[in-house]
Amino acid sequence: MKKITIAIDGHSSCGKSTMAKDIAREVGYVYVDTGAMYRSVTLYALRHNLFNEDGSVKTSELEKEMDHIRISFQFNAEAGRPDTYLNGECVEKEIRSLEVSNHVSPIAAVPFVRTAMVAQQQQMGKDKGVVMDGRDIGTTVFPDAELKVFVTASAQVRAQRRYDELKAKGMPADFDDILKNVEERDYIDSHREVSPLRQAPDAILLDNSEMTIAEQKDWLMQRFNEAVGLTR
Repeated sequence: MKKITIAIDGHSSCGKSTMAKDIAREVGYVYVDTGAMYRSVTLYALRHNLFNEDGSVKTSELEKEMDHIRISFQFNAEAGRPDTYLNGECVEKEIRSLEVSNHVSPIAAVPFVRTAMVAQQQQMGKDKGVVMDGRDIGTTVFPDAELKVFVTASAQVRAQRRYDELKAKGMPADFDDILKNVEERDYIDSHREVSPLRQAPDAILLDNSEMTIAEQKDWLMQRFNEAVGLTR
């Protein structure tokens, strides 16, 4: 069976990572969580005081630090998924905090950050057989991907999912704060100058507001089988 590249883009907290992990595990592909890469840079910036009081990024200082930011993934056999490492430290839990969520969009909008992350992502996927999810995978990172999916859901549904996820992990969560964060990230991601969030012309739209995880998985497997020529 030929190997392809699967690009899953969409709004924050709409289940992209769950879909991407499931399909990668099902077909034996490598999964890369590109959002975790930007979150890791954000965590580094928070730890090194690289934000101004108004929430904007100290870009000149961050640019000097980029060579010291190393992001990698290691498979966690117990969890059945890859964990994110920042300079050798597992930060999988830390990068999912609301504080990181509140600061990640400005970081992701910085041109030199995107350039560095896109270069790493393209290197990871050069041999195909890879699933990536993010904001610009089908438009910028892999515009020639054989299967592109753009995922969305209502802001309220996405906020509830994020709230449930944080509570399940024993982390503090306030629904109204999360909803505000979701709406703000939608606006920033869609209006940034570099690689804004948008649906690629050849991407398949999926609104999963009313879908279960199992239904999403079945839907994506059907699209995969079509892309590799197993069904018509």
